[in-house]
Amino acid sequence: MQTLQTLDYWAIAIYMGLMAGIGLFLGKFVKNIGDYFKGGNAIPWVSGAISNFMTKFSTFMFVAYAGIAYQHGMVALTLIWSTVLPALVGVAIYAKRWRRAGILTPMEFLETRFNAPVRQVFAWAGVFFKILDNMVRLYALGLFVKTAAGLSLEQAILGCGIIVALYTIAGGLWAVVVTDVVQFIILMVATLILVPLTMQAAGGLPKMIETIPQHFDPFNGPKGAPLYLSVYYLMILVKYSGNWTFIQRFYSVRDERASQKQGLLTAIFFFLFPTVFLFPSLAARAIIPDLENPEMAYVSVCLKLLPEGIMGLMVAAMFAATMSVLSGEYNVTAGVLTRDIYQRLFNPNATDKETLWVGRMMTLLLGGIITIGALFVGGFGGAFEANKLFTGLFAIPMTLPLILGIVLKRPQPWGALATVLTGMLIGLLLNATPSISWELATLIEIVACVAIFLLSGLIESKDSAYRQRVDAFFRKLATPLTEAEKPKENPVFMRSMNRLYAVALAVTGGLFMVMSIPSIGDTSGKFAFGAGVICLILCAVMWYWTREATVLNAQRDDLVMTEDADKRL
Repeated sequence: MQTLQTLDYWAIAIYMGLMAGIGLFLGKFVKNIGDYFKGGNAIPWVSGAISNFMTKFSTFMFVAYAGIAYQHGMVALTLIWSTVLPALVGVAIYAKRWRRAGILTPMEFLETRFNAPVRQVFAWAGVFFKILDNMVRLYALGLFVKTAAGLSLEQAILGCGIIVALYTIAGGLWAVVVTDVVQFIILMVATLILVPLTMQAAGGLPKMIETIPQHFDPFNGPKGAPLYLSVYYLMILVKYSGNWTFIQRFYSVRDERASQKQGLLTAIFFFLFPTVFLFPSLAARAIIPDLENPEMAYVSVCLKLLPEGIMGLMVAAMFAATMSVLSGEYNVTAGVLTRDIYQRLFNPNATDKETLWVGRMMTLLLGGIITIGALFVGGFGGAFEANKLFTGLFAIPMTLPLILGIVLKRPQPWGALATVLTGMLIGLLLNATPSISWELATLIEIVACVAIFLLSGLIESKDSAYRQRVDAFFRKLATPLTEAEKPKENPVFMRSMNRLYAVALAVTGGLFMVMSIPSIGDTSGKFAFGAGVICLILCAVMWYWTREATVLNAQRDDLVMTEDADKRL
């Protein structure tokens, strides 16, 4: 199998330079801990939705789900569509609540809703789970890069881990969101080039249906069984609804309506785009029928069909997918380490400047631990199995008190603690019993955790101070934000953001056009060149739109000043 060529490495290097430049540029706008961990509640809802989608994406899609698509076909898409449900539930139930909660990290909510011990238990256990979860993602990215670049797995993981940590440290949540948008564009363009090439190589859709008919059954294979799918959908609903980055996006926008619109757009992204991303892996079964490792389906078909330069852009797109996830996870987890552990336990009087630097150091520490841990994920049976195991053991018992506690008022602090501790023990015992299937073990664990949590609410707490605090908090969740509580938009900053997007589009378009020149005579080269032209057109539109908005804002300011002068006269 061929590997990356010189031109490919140039494409990757330029892409990495672009990401680093964005992180450093945005770093100058980060003035305090609120800017670093929740963007000053000023994240545009469209950007937040793209970031939410990208933060749940990652190379895991192109490794684990690609392996399922190669082996069993469209059932991989059926599994991925489970992500639509938590986004819609978020719109209906959680978006308004999280925005009104007025928190800096999800763990702050736990102290207000329950008590300080609950906050600390969940903070420490949550950080541990986040480290395990992101080890799997970084492992998946390293596996992809190892195959594409001809590096050892250790070299690939170490290189990827260092790059992600460094650019996240500088710019905080704004760097995460802005780079997510840029990475989304690169990923979409690169994938749209690959889809028609794979369809052509497989002989067209009718030929694929004839050659691999079972792959077009959305319930094909063991993962398409009704019980498996039902439990998987339920697990993803619990995991995503309580995911720290998912929650962070809801409270990082201006108001409740923006939070709901962001959730709805996220659901649309989750429904539409996986169809495009998974098609090359499904077609790979017809193009490379004897592939030894199914998880390498995507990278194998890329190496087979994409010419030099364009393959480098595809690898950059894979970087984009997982860097989005890891940078978002690093940011929100560093927020918990800084706000809920360091400041809460060790230095309550820390200044904004001090906590900002501690947050950056925590990001660096997390990056180092996750990078080293990713080297050992292969021992758990691969990316998909490791993710499934860690979710069952930790995510379910840890997230249920979070997502039920913001909706139900009666469950008590002991119920939250009993849920996480008993749930982890039940998950450990069930997953260690070979005779019990994963789906049955997970279902039992979910039912047991919900039962324990609800049981704590059958008898009302006798602590009057606790009841008053909880009543006040739920009144706050039911009260719409006032205009004074909503952040004022900084037009200079937003103009800088839009122009940054335009520059990123220009660099991306130029990159695709230049890299397509050596293969311009091929279909792939023509597609890449056309994609570059589209990026440049979008750049021009965005730059013009930013300029027009600047003129309108200036005219509005002049009008306001004139009216004020008239009133004084």
